[in-house]
Order: sequence, then C-alpha cells, then structure tokens
Amino acid sequence: MLKPLLALVAIALAAPVLGQTAPAPSPADAIDSDWQLIPDNEMLVITLKGGHQVYIRLAPRFAPAHVANIRKLAEARWWDGTSVYRVQDNYVAQWGDATETKPLPPMVIANPPAEYEWGGPFVGVTSFTRPDPYAARTGHSADGWPLATDGKTSWLTHCYGMVGVARDLAPSTGSGSELYTVIGHAPRHLDRNIALVGRVVEGIQWLSSLPRGTGTLGVYQEESERLPILSVRLASQLPEDERPHFQYRATDNPRFAAWIKARENRQNDFFKVPAGGVEICNAEAPVRRAR
Repeated sequence: MLKPLLALVAIALAAPVLGQTAPAPSPADAIDSDWQLIPDNEMLVITLKGGHQVYIRLAPRFAPAHVANIRKLAEARWWDGTSVYRVQDNYVAQWGDATETKPLPPMVIANPPAEYEWGGPFVGVTSFTRPDPYAARTGHSADGWPLATDGKTSWLTHCYGMVGVARDLAPSTGSGSELYTVIGHAPRHLDRNIALVGRVVEGIQWLSSLPRGTGTLGVYQEESERLPILSVRLASQLPEDERPHFQYRATDNPRFAAWIKARENRQNDFFKVPAGGVEICNAEAPVRRAR
C-alpha cells in the first residue's frame, strides 16, 4: 500500500491512460481572450548569482509613486551588485543594499506618499462565500490583483509571492530600493501598513529555498551568506529576443467566477469534504508564460 504522501503524489502526477477520453470542458476553463499580456515595463527581471532569474509583475495602478521609483532604480542599474540579505522562515526574503550606504539615483524619491490603501471600496468582480478575517470583503481587480476593502478604503493583500517595500518606522514609507517577497503563510497583518508593489510570477523558488538567516529577523550575519544580485532590469530594457512574456488571467467574466467556486468546493476524487469557502490568498488569479 502506498504511504499517504506517495498516494498524494500519485494522484497529482497520474498521466491519462492511452486512449482515454479527454475530460469535458469545465465552466471554469479560461478561453484564449481571458489571457491578457503583461506590458514589458511592468515586468521586473532579477538575475541572481548562478544565473537563476526571478520575474516580478509590477502594480503601477495601485502604487504609482513607488513603482516609478522602482523603474528608475532598474534603469539606473542600482541593484546590480547588491544582494538578498535577509531570509526569515515562514515570512519574507528581502533584497537591496545590506550596507544601507549606497546613494539613491537622482529623481528617486526617498519617501513617496504612503500607498498602503486608497479611498473608496473597489468594485469587486469576484465574491467569496465566507468572510475574510482581515477585511469586510475581498476579491480581484479585473486584471487579477488580490484586493480587500473595509467599505471605506481598499488595498492589496499580503499573499504568497507578493512584493512589498521595506521601510523604517513612520513617517518612512520606503523608496523601493529595499524590497521583500512573502515566502510563508500570508502575513495579512501587514496589509495597509506597507506599500505592495507587485507579485513574483515565476522563479520564487530561488528565494524561498534559500538558507534562513540566523540574525535578527532572518538577516544574514556574515557577508559571505548573502546571495549576490547580478542585475535587475525591466523587461522593456532587454533586447527584444530576451524579453520574457507573461499573461494574467482576466477575472471579469463568468469563467473566473466559476473557477473561484471550484476552489471553494473541490470536487475531484481526492477531496471527500469540500471546504465550502476559500481565502483570497488561496485563490490568486493565475499568471502564465505567453505562448
């Protein structure tokens, strides 16, 4: 008899039997027009020592001042030669200038407006069966970002892979030169306290699998422990034939609503007790490599 873990792997990886009829289309399946291309100037490409790359989709609509800074930093090649210097277990991986002495490029604003939330509730295009403990309502923007609202203000949510701007105590808001990504359980208590500027859409394993720092808050105590960053570029800075292309799944259609319902009540043979609900961070809108 297979052990439970092996059985789970077997279920996940089972290949269709030769000649087996393909499954019927589901109402939750995306159609071609649901997949929308992410612009080149909204994709950030981080190349780490060893050649591994991390791809981040930026969110200029929700944090325009911080994203403007990030674009200027990439264009100035400011991150080249910096490092990943903090990895805290079940929390975040953080990168930038560990020495905190590297001057910012001209035109980069040291403390932009606090883009933690914005006035007015969002017009959600998805809804969830069960309430969220951190917000009156959660859902997705039409272009796939996870959002929350209390009815008066709205904000992006700290889900796995989301990218935020590290900062000191208020009134600091962070320039965007020091960034982190969530590599553990969603720290939703950070919502509305830090500017979220994007989401890792590919390559997060090169950050989440790093050794944990043993210093305070997971900071590496020795310089030799830091992971060097070779380069950080916007995709629009790269030659045409080297640009990565990704698509997000649009959420403003009945197919995505059906996808959410399927996430709330999984119906395959493995699940005997459907959950009856799902949390926003367990239903992030898919992103894929463009064909």
